[in-house]
Amino acid sequence: MLRNQPLLRLFACILGLLLLATPVLPARAQAYSAHPKLVVLIVIDQFRADYLQRYRSELSARGFRLLLDDGAWFPDCYYNYANTMTAPGHSTLGTGAYTDGHGIQANEFWDASRSLTHKVTSVEDERYRLVGIPTGSTTSATPGASPLNLRATTVGDELRLATQGRSKVIGISLKDRAAILPAGQAANAAYWIDQKTGAFLTSSYYRDDLPAWAQAFNSGPARDRAARAAQWDGKGSFFSKVGITPAANAYELNFAEAAIVGEKLGQSATTDMLTVSLSPNDIMGHRYGPDSEQEHAMVLGLDHDLAGFFAWLDQHIGLGNVWIALSADHGVAPVPAQAAALGIHAATVQMKALTASVNAALNARFTPGKSVAYLMPGEDLPYFQLDPRVFAPGGPAVGVKEKTAEEALGAALRSGIDEQNAAVAHEQAQNGKLPPMLQVVGTYTRLQMAGGDLPHTPFGTELAHSYTDRGLWYTMLVLGGYQMENLSAWGSKTGTTHFSPWSYDRHVPLAFYGSAFRPGTYRERVEPVDLAVTLASLLGINQPSAAIGHVLTQAIRPVGVTASTPGRAR
Repeated sequence: MLRNQPLLRLFACILGLLLLATPVLPARAQAYSAHPKLVVLIVIDQFRADYLQRYRSELSARGFRLLLDDGAWFPDCYYNYANTMTAPGHSTLGTGAYTDGHGIQANEFWDASRSLTHKVTSVEDERYRLVGIPTGSTTSATPGASPLNLRATTVGDELRLATQGRSKVIGISLKDRAAILPAGQAANAAYWIDQKTGAFLTSSYYRDDLPAWAQAFNSGPARDRAARAAQWDGKGSFFSKVGITPAANAYELNFAEAAIVGEKLGQSATTDMLTVSLSPNDIMGHRYGPDSEQEHAMVLGLDHDLAGFFAWLDQHIGLGNVWIALSADHGVAPVPAQAAALGIHAATVQMKALTASVNAALNARFTPGKSVAYLMPGEDLPYFQLDPRVFAPGGPAVGVKEKTAEEALGAALRSGIDEQNAAVAHEQAQNGKLPPMLQVVGTYTRLQMAGGDLPHTPFGTELAHSYTDRGLWYTMLVLGGYQMENLSAWGSKTGTTHFSPWSYDRHVPLAFYGSAFRPGTYRERVEPVDLAVTLASLLGINQPSAAIGHVLTQAIRPVGVTASTPGRAR
């Protein structure tokens, strides 16, 4: 027996090495048995990831830092497409896909099958009606809303499918698109506000009446409390006057708490999900920019309100029973004048002049001597849409093919930018230092994008992910970084915007908190499409139908490691 001890020790060592080499399985969590009881997806509208680093020393211990310190935090998360807007971003977070997968390319777009007099919003659906419109509201003639245009399922949809409808999914925001799109097609309900009064409403797509708990909230003290905090005198709309202040975040989170209680979320035999999109940062950010005192105050105010919301979740459900995922739908550019003052090649386009120049060039090419409006009204960078009636039978440019028209539009856009640069240079030459000039990175036609005729580079991939077959004939104009349309029409020189392929518009936070996640800072480059597939994998359900993200296995707690055991940061 003694002679065999060295051999036994050798076997024990080999067995130990084999056990160490065996990959650990992720923490066991199943939607089917309510582990967790509730998943909360928080989306902050227009919120760059660098804000959380810039103001980290001022954040409270249990607001954002609950996720930064005790959760899995990915500071290098970037969208891999160019359509950095509210509707596409929220769709991406829910579906784990980009525009070429979920079909949402902008907040509103031209749909010739529905209207050539106005753009159709991303969630507009005239088959339904709004429910809960308060007396005297200006939205009484507004059509209903639905996820009609969303071509892919969300993680919430897959949760509903996997549990045969037993799980509940609710979406909340100040904006209809931000409430509807991340929640998905099968959500039990989505709620957003009447812009004039601030009362929450929904669409008959979901239900024919406003539930009693939502009616009670609308008639309760929350709106008056938000109005007082924002010092709103009743002039203008709730959306523009209260929505631009931190008080609106508290108002949304109060409604989220009412929804959890009213719908009994987190109390069923399967996992429930709540998506909350916090809109005020976007409303304020467009007006004042990311480097303003208003942004600083908004971040700290939201940090305070999130701390209160997380404490409320802990009291009513228990944070040990809740997973929280945090991200944003897009970032934002600095105010051009502020960036230019530091030497950045920031510049703005005069859209009215560019439109006039393009129409003149296309008339000279296709309809000499005439004054035809070739472009659809209300153009926004980067897409310029051609009026299909001009090229239709009986139109002034009938017979012109799409390829020819779109390529001519691209040439006209480049020429129009050259004209603006020349005018600025002539005006400013006497100052001794020329201001930054507009830079055209490229023009891309709809046919190019549809055929994949794009650069074989990461930038080309971003453009490819931005394509959908919706819309008219168009050409995409991509300007250099920190360059955008002139926003003086907004009544302020401090305005800024997004909707570009540049990193400042694509950089957003990504963080997870909950028993399934290993705390740490993970500096791998990740994408927002990873959020939905990571949640789906841990819940044991199918990934959304068009998802292309990756499961963030590095942030998943191994089986046998309890929530009190610190994870290794990377």
